[in-house]
Amino acid sequence: MDLQLAGKTALVLGASKGLGRAIAESLAAEGADVTTVARSVSEVPGTRHIIADLDDPAAPDTIIAALAAAGVSPDILVLNSGGPPPGGAAGTTPEQFAAVMDRMFNAQLTLAQGFLPQMRARGFGRILAVASTSLVTPIPGLVLSNAVRAMLASWMKTLAAEVAADGVTVNLLLPGQIATDRLESLHAAMAAGSGIDAAAQRARAVAAIPAGRLGRPEEFGDIAAFLASPRAAFINGCAIKVDGGQTATL
Repeated sequence: MDLQLAGKTALVLGASKGLGRAIAESLAAEGADVTTVARSVSEVPGTRHIIADLDDPAAPDTIIAALAAAGVSPDILVLNSGGPPPGGAAGTTPEQFAAVMDRMFNAQLTLAQGFLPQMRARGFGRILAVASTSLVTPIPGLVLSNAVRAMLASWMKTLAAEVAADGVTVNLLLPGQIATDRLESLHAAMAAGSGIDAAAQRARAVAAIPAGRLGRPEEFGDIAAFLASPRAAFINGCAIKVDGGQTATL
């Protein structure tokens, strides 16, 4: 299937590794003109790159200015950021929430609002956020991620209805256990808390997935590329699980 992405421009946040990199690679492979954003140099071939730290409140303006200087107005915006540290609900402070808000909500909101007018004027736009299956079932020990991602998801669902008639779709992807460095670090933290080794924790995690394996980053990237394409024009306001069947609810 031709995803009709040749000639489309895309901006992918958090693209130096993990799920963001997989999305950037899939979009580039389908012919999109991709700009990646990360705190370190991107290794995604065939893309331009902006170094920016989403923890910095000035980062969205830096990104918007860099794209304007390059003459790029993205048709596709992929909102993605590194996850916050683990923590339980009872002991998490307002200061800890504030520490992740710029990266996980404010920067993404500002960028979406910054590029929306051009998307609506062109009659085509795709805003896609990498969230988590915690939107469906909160994950124990990840209260910062659970709560802040839920706020972004609610904003995006509201936005989806506002811009649908202008040819702009707004969707979320909910990764389950995909084989990335982030998942490896979470497994290590869980293993330490349970008094088992990392291999045993990984085996326990895989046993909970009906597919019997971890997801591959490229599988996730390809789903994102489809949602970003003109082929997915009638999919809007959705949160799509990519988890091998692990989440219990529909």
